Amino acid sequence: MDELDIVVDLPVICTRGMVVFPSHEISLDVGRSFSLKAIELSVNEFDENVVFISQKNPLDENTDFDHVYHYGTLCKIKRRIKRDNHGTIKLTVEGQKRVEILNLEERDGCLFAKTKYLEDIHGDRAEEIALVRKITDQMQTMHKNLQVFPREVFASLSQGMSASALADTIGQYINVELKTKQQILSECDINKRLLLVLASMEEEKTINEIEEKINIKVKESIDENQREYYLREKLRAIKEELGDTPSKEDDTDYIREEIQNQPYPQHIKDKIEEELKRYDMMPPASSEANVVRTYIDWVMKTPWYQETEDTQDINEVERILNEDHFGLEKPKERIVEHLAVKQMTQSLNAPIICLVGPPGVGKTSISKSIARALGRKFVKASLGGVRDEAEIRGHRRTYLGSMPGRIIQGMKKAGVINPVFLLDEIDKMSSDYKGDPTSAMLEVLDPEQNQFFSDNYLEEPYDLSKVLFIATANDLGSIPDPLRDRLEIIEISSYTEQEKLEIAKRHLLKKELAVHGLKPEQLQVSDEAMMYVIRHYTREAGVRQLERLIAKICRKAVLKILKDQSLVLSLNVEDLEEYLGKAPFEHTKKLDKPQVGVVTGMAYTQYGGDILPIEVNHFAGSGKFIITGQLGDVMKESASIALDYMKANSQKYGLENIEFDKQDIHIHVPEGAVKKDGPSAGVTLTTAILSAFSNRPVRDDVAMTGEITLRGQVLPIGGLKEKSISAHRSGIRTIIIPKDNEKDIDDIPQSVQNDLNIILADNIDTVLENALVKQ
Repeated sequence: MDELDIVVDLPVICTRGMVVFPSHEISLDVGRSFSLKAIELSVNEFDENVVFISQKNPLDENTDFDHVYHYGTLCKIKRRIKRDNHGTIKLTVEGQKRVEILNLEERDGCLFAKTKYLEDIHGDRAEEIALVRKITDQMQTMHKNLQVFPREVFASLSQGMSASALADTIGQYINVELKTKQQILSECDINKRLLLVLASMEEEKTINEIEEKINIKVKESIDENQREYYLREKLRAIKEELGDTPSKEDDTDYIREEIQNQPYPQHIKDKIEEELKRYDMMPPASSEANVVRTYIDWVMKTPWYQETEDTQDINEVERILNEDHFGLEKPKERIVEHLAVKQMTQSLNAPIICLVGPPGVGKTSISKSIARALGRKFVKASLGGVRDEAEIRGHRRTYLGSMPGRIIQGMKKAGVINPVFLLDEIDKMSSDYKGDPTSAMLEVLDPEQNQFFSDNYLEEPYDLSKVLFIATANDLGSIPDPLRDRLEIIEISSYTEQEKLEIAKRHLLKKELAVHGLKPEQLQVSDEAMMYVIRHYTREAGVRQLERLIAKICRKAVLKILKDQSLVLSLNVEDLEEYLGKAPFEHTKKLDKPQVGVVTGMAYTQYGGDILPIEVNHFAGSGKFIITGQLGDVMKESASIALDYMKANSQKYGLENIEFDKQDIHIHVPEGAVKKDGPSAGVTLTTAILSAFSNRPVRDDVAMTGEITLRGQVLPIGGLKEKSISAHRSGIRTIIIPKDNEKDIDDIPQSVQNDLNIILADNIDTVLENALVKQ
């Protein structure tokens, strides 16, 4: 190769999807910062010379040596036009010479390359002439059919153009892949370059011929479709003449007869008649006629008068509810009350019930049981993630593809005006620019006005007063206040261990045995083993994980029984590790002995309750107050109130000699990875602080809960049932609770009450008297 042994350091511009060839002028927009810097340096320091190279991947932002082609073009900048609105420059350059870049580096905010100039290599002259003639003929053919090349190219051709320039000209204008263009640019041997160009032209010609064939086929297909449509319309008209198919008039006559013979409300009859008159005046094939016909179908198929009879036997309703569910007394009691009042008065609007509780406690399944017990149809609408108001109210008929909202869709699916309608996850609706679906639900769930519910699609008032709406939610705080005001809230707390045991024995085990094809006598699980699974393999409010674990036991049992058909399995506690692996959970145990500054509190968690030891220590310092253990703002405030109460009453509790401003106090709640918060730790913190400063140990068999005021009053708390059960499970036998929570003691299971000594406290002194070890 006859190369010039000249290597120069020049600024570089990387192009995306574009190649510049020598002796050709090209315009492009430049906007990247290192490219703008290259233009500036080229004009100021390099006599307007700049090297253009192409990126291998136009979408890649990486412009290092491995991500660009190593052959480019030395160009001369001709014009620069700054685009003020875009921050870019429209640049016009002219290709000068082929170059090879030997490296690429970034310097002073610009890309520089060691650049070697390349010269053309001439081969066999006769071959070159033959290739030029072939290419020229091909150019004429392509230009005649496709108008590929500009006129000035042919003008230059007639005046005499070198073979090298001809190859570069076609490379510049032909529509081929970037990789192919780059091959043409990097080839210094003229004859080889001409061969590459000729191959590219042949490929382009073939592709264009295929495209032309496709265009002809598409045109023929369209013509065929139009012909088919014409023939079908003609055939339909002939069939109507022969009476083979019902005509449009027959269709509307059938609808008119239907609405007259059925007890539709008068306003619905009038609305359908009005729409039918419009429909009769429209061409059958028009899109507007389809919209009107679809609307008439929706109005007729939505239930207006169809109704099921409720089961009148209250005892039968109670039997079915108890058969399907153990526990959940409040929802079952409320349904039986509703039925009783309805029987007494013979007319009653259905209530709007909202079941609130943690996941897995049976909110959705009890709704199905209520429908079965009442003998009603059941329909469900999942509202989780709904953020469009039209999902509830429906779309206006002006929109393409409009349809009623989920309420009317559910009523059509039910087919009656008095189903049990489950609104699942009502707390998980959200709002955006399309409206607020929670506000649209206000009309649906207001017993005073839902007999005139208006759906945007139906445009006629719809009576929802006979629908028994049951909403479910995990978090009451996520429901807006106006919507919550319309709901009758029934809170479902987490199941106790005894309730879970009964549910597992009565329902879950039977269900999973049937699912896995096992007979009850083939697999038996002892009560002790089931309770061990509940305590040490699950930590949840409901029973979903428990059901999965029972299914796992059944699967392993099936495998064993298939290997030995005569096998009868009976599971005890010692067998569980083989079936379920190591137990992942261990509930907090009570303290081993009375300790100074350590008090057992009771906590309410999302999976029930647990006990929570709180530790306090103090040491010489500067009065700093340190709190650790992932505590929320409410518990930090409780700690501050507890300390301030002790400071204010130091003389009363024998702490007058303590210099609090010279003591650092550290409060710690173990399990620092778990976030803990809630207004129930005030008395626990106060007791721990007094114990630490007075050096009096706290009883290890006592747990407490309650919030404290700056005057020492004990305030009531929530979750007493779960807290009491957790304390009992951990070996605690005395609990101290706020006096105002006396009304909640009845919620504690009787078996737990019998084992606990429950002390009621309205003042912190009562707590301290019973918690601290007697001196």
